[in-house]
Amino acid sequence: MFNGISFPGHLHTQESLELALKFPFRDTDILIVSYPKSGTTWMQEIVSLISSRGDPHLTHTVPNWARAPWLEQYYCAAVLETSSTVPRVITTHLPHHLLGPALQGSRAKVIYVSRNPKDVVVSFYHFHKMANFLPDAGTFPEFLNRFLEGTLCFGSWFDHIKGWTSETATMNNLLHITYEEMLLDLHGAIKRVSSFLQCPLVDDEVNNCVQHCSFSSMKNNKMVNYTMVPDDIMDHSKGSFMRKGKTGDWKNMFTEEQNQYFESTFKSKMQDCTLEFVWEVQDEEETHAKEKSCVNSTNIQ
Repeated sequence: MFNGISFPGHLHTQESLELALKFPFRDTDILIVSYPKSGTTWMQEIVSLISSRGDPHLTHTVPNWARAPWLEQYYCAAVLETSSTVPRVITTHLPHHLLGPALQGSRAKVIYVSRNPKDVVVSFYHFHKMANFLPDAGTFPEFLNRFLEGTLCFGSWFDHIKGWTSETATMNNLLHITYEEMLLDLHGAIKRVSSFLQCPLVDDEVNNCVQHCSFSSMKNNKMVNYTMVPDDIMDHSKGSFMRKGKTGDWKNMFTEEQNQYFESTFKSKMQDCTLEFVWEVQDEEETHAKEKSCVNSTNIQ
């Protein structure tokens, strides 16, 4: 427990969390912020590829936790000390009320990644079943209750997203981008991130980024799919870290009663928030497949 929030003891210590809150950010730093299972790994890959102008060498040879270490985890300081890379890419799951003070006065670029919370809770549930460093997930109804109560590791999703997105009006160095936006238009999302990072790419470079940070590419890349992590830490026989990469999978888990309970809690906790969420989308591959099917059907007729 740290400031009323539980963190996995495998990677976090009281000291590492205290150090994170006093971290001396540089103006050149890039900070990726998210609640778990919101597209963190995807954004790490996107930023790495933008920084290398679409060249996948780094993303195929260096694990993502070394390229973009988690600020609050105990190994982060050692990784940053031995790295001469500029800009530094750093990742965090910390809420704004804890980390915000360390960012005051800094021009570090902050990318906040969010995802619709129904898919977050389903993905987080499956991750708990394979991650041995996390508490037992229990049944899905039990897990859903803990998510809505904000008692899971990393705290309340509601507090996390409201805390960070409330800063978009006052922080011109903060970009808010959604998992659904990346899924629906990865090409456009990459261009938006590269523009924010002031690293404009030509079309071929953008296309290379799209190719190498597609879900299928990441799922087969051991530098990002966590298959290098030993089974005593992540039991790969119980699931895959890169599971589906879809939006709307919550419909396969939620009962009607659970959905009503979720909607009621969501409405109550988010009544002061104007954010809009996408609960189901088709990705580009599905859209193109359907378009092709329609064309073929037309040709047959």
